[in-house]
This record gives sequence, structure tokens and C-alpha cells, in this order.
Amino acid sequence: MIDAHVHLWLKQKGMVNGLPVYDLGGGRSMFGDEIRQMLPPAMTDGANSAERLLSHMDFSCIGGAVVTQEYIDGNQDEYLRKVRQKYPERFRVCSLYEENDLPQTDGFDGIKICGGRLRDTDLTRHEAVFALANRLDLFIGIDMADGDLQTGSLREMAEQYPNLRIAIGHFGMVTVPGWQEQIKLACLPRVYVESGGITWLFNSEYYPYPSAVRAILEARDICGIDKLMWGSDYPRTMTAITYRMSWDFIQKSPLLTAEEKQRFFHDNAHDFYRFGTLPELRPIRHMAE
Repeated sequence: MIDAHVHLWLKQKGMVNGLPVYDLGGGRSMFGDEIRQMLPPAMTDGANSAERLLSHMDFSCIGGAVVTQEYIDGNQDEYLRKVRQKYPERFRVCSLYEENDLPQTDGFDGIKICGGRLRDTDLTRHEAVFALANRLDLFIGIDMADGDLQTGSLREMAEQYPNLRIAIGHFGMVTVPGWQEQIKLACLPRVYVESGGITWLFNSEYYPYPSAVRAILEARDICGIDKLMWGSDYPRTMTAITYRMSWDFIQKSPLLTAEEKQRFFHDNAHDFYRFGTLPELRPIRHMAE
């Protein structure tokens, strides 16, 4: 299995709505003007390291993961470059596009665009970053603004650069009206959709997230299962559920075939993010069994 949407940092130093985001201890962060549980409370030092994630991955038999970025965590380019060098088989990493300049590319596999947080939401105004990724054969990961606000301009970029790999995050903001318009973009040859954050978006329903499963089926009917990839949005979603719960509700569903689950959990991401041979991980019995 491959997790297409995780976050890592050693020190959180971000911004939200012009206000700082920083660690308070006990997994809590100052998030703008309120205190939020940003990490599981056992992560008392605020460090969200690759080694901690690898422990979760090994226990859940997740072979690889794609590290994306977000403004609320601050730019983590320096740390993620080291992670990629230290664990080249297990991780693919994104640099962060910050709108004021072109992003770093050395040592990175892709570029993250926080589309919904851009001051100028017209993605054609950011053509330079798409051109850069296309020229260097990097992928673009993008969390888009709600609904169809940016679908037209992303379609323009995808059609202008038909060889550019683009992964739309948060399953198109699936609980917001118009989310299907983002999924429709995956009908284009090199555009995919990953489900990072889907348990966050359906948090009010909670495990086993039957509406999330139905949304996956609806997206499959729009663009095909070959364009969909699983993501957990670790570690923020782990404040509500375990890492295993972020995927086993799909694995246990009888509504997808074994072949569809294989594509969703592994094959599509393996090809899109260009992973090599992943480690053979065997389940370990836990103490509640």
C-alpha cells in the first residue's frame, strides 16, 4: 500500500489567515486565534518526524508515502529534502510553492500548490510553476479551492502541459457542493485524485464512513478507478482515528472489488509517483488481539 497524502515537520512554523501556527506541547498548536489538537497527544514535543510515521507505516503494512505540504505547517523544504535522501525507497516529497517565488526543485519529486489559499486563485496566473514542473518532469500536487472555482483554470494548465502529472488532493473537497467538477478533471490523461483528508471531511459521520465509501464509488463512475489513490492526511486525522482506521473502512467494504482496491491502495500511486520496489511488510499481532 502507498499513502498519497501525509505531512511531516520537525518544528511547525506556519500561518493561517495571517496569524501564526506553532506548537504548544502535548500535540496542541496555536492555530491562528484558537488552540487546536494538531497531533495525537502522545506526540508531546510537537515533532512530526519521518521515523514516527515509519513506525505507523510498518505496523499498518504501508510500503510508501508521499509527503505534501501546507502553509499552516510552514515551509518544510529543508527537512523533507533530508527525509528523501535518508529514506529514498519509502518516501516521495513535495517542495512548497509560496506564490512570491518559484519553489525549490533539487531533491524533490513534486511541487505542492495550496490552491485554495492563493491570493490570486486563477491558476493560469501561476503558469510559471506548472511550466517548471513540466520541464523538470516533476508532479504537481494541488489542494483546490472549494467546488468549481479553480477547475477551469486547472483544466487550462493540464491541457497546456499534457505530459504534466497532476494530483488533486482532499478528494476534490468531497463534502462541498460542486466537488464532482474537480473529479471530472481526472478524465484528462495525466490528472489523478487522492483521498487525503476524506475522513476529516466526513468526520461528523465517523468510522466506518459509509458516505465516504459512496463518494469513492461516485468518483469511480466519473473518472474510473485507475485515476483514484488513497491518502490518509496523517498526522492531523490521527487525532480522531488510528492510522489503520484511515484505510481499513475501505478495505472492509464489499462495494469495491479486490482489483479496485488494489488499484486504489497501491497500483495507481505506484505508477503516478514512480515508486520502485517497496519493502515486504508482514502484519504484526497487536495486544488487543
